[in-house]
This record gives sequence, C-alpha cells and structure tokens, in this order.
Amino acid sequence: MNERTIDGEILGQAVDDIRAYDGVRSRRVFAFLIDYLIVALLLIPFGILVALLGLLTLGLGWALFGILAPVVALIYVWNTLGGPNQATTGMRMMGIRLERLDGQPVDGMLAIVHSVLFWAGNAVLTPLILLVTLFNARKRTLHDLLLGTVVIRADR
Repeated sequence: MNERTIDGEILGQAVDDIRAYDGVRSRRVFAFLIDYLIVALLLIPFGILVALLGLLTLGLGWALFGILAPVVALIYVWNTLGGPNQATTGMRMMGIRLERLDGQPVDGMLAIVHSVLFWAGNAVLTPLILLVTLFNARKRTLHDLLLGTVVIRADR
C-alpha cells in the first residue's frame, strides 16, 4: 500500500492513533453548523441567478428553486470534502478531516455518498446517527461505519 501524506503526516499512522479522536464529536457538530451557514450564504447568489433565469424563461426557470439547496450543498461537499484537504471549510476551521480506513484518498463521489447518507440517516434514524458515536472508540457515526471512513483531528 502506498503511503499518503497530508502536511507531512503519514495517514495510516494518524488513523491508528487514539489521540486523533479527542474532541472529534463536538468538533463535528460545530463544523456542521459552520458548513450549514456557508451553504446558506451560497444560496443567496445562486438564488438570484435562478430568479433571473426564471424571468428570462417566463417562469419556467423558477422550478429550479425546488432543487437549488440540495444541488448547492452537494457541489460544496464535492469540492471541499472530496478535495485534497479531505475536509469541508467548517471541518478545516475545527481542525478535523475525513479519512478512509483503507488509506485511499476521499474522492468527490465518496464525499457525496457520505453527505447523502448523513441526511438520509437523519431523516430516518436521527438519534441513532449520533448515539453510535458513544459506543465506539473512534467516535464514528453510522454513515462512517457503512462507508469505512473516520473523522480524525487534523493536528494530531
């Protein structure tokens, strides 16, 4: 297996270090709130574009308002979580990143599936998503367990 590094740190070692999980649960919550705010702010210019498109198409473009929020959120996740830092802007601010247990980089598709499973899980099993973190050493959520990922501290 090839060793991957971020900022000079060998990733396989970080995933196995129990110190990499200190405070991850609360940092994930704050990162989510920051990312939620960023997506909400991104909706403003895209909403203006859709409104103008609706005017140009005599109202047909306004149908895009129904899918605007999920599309903007998925594009944001694809470009941030699926990028080289393996973290959204909120995750970077909180000093955490997503890692795959097999050592491969997180790509855009895995980032999208991770996000969709998070939202689908919250729609169906809200308490279970977070309760799972209380019973495993790596503080992995249900969708982390399903995808073979883990969130670790970026500074450890």
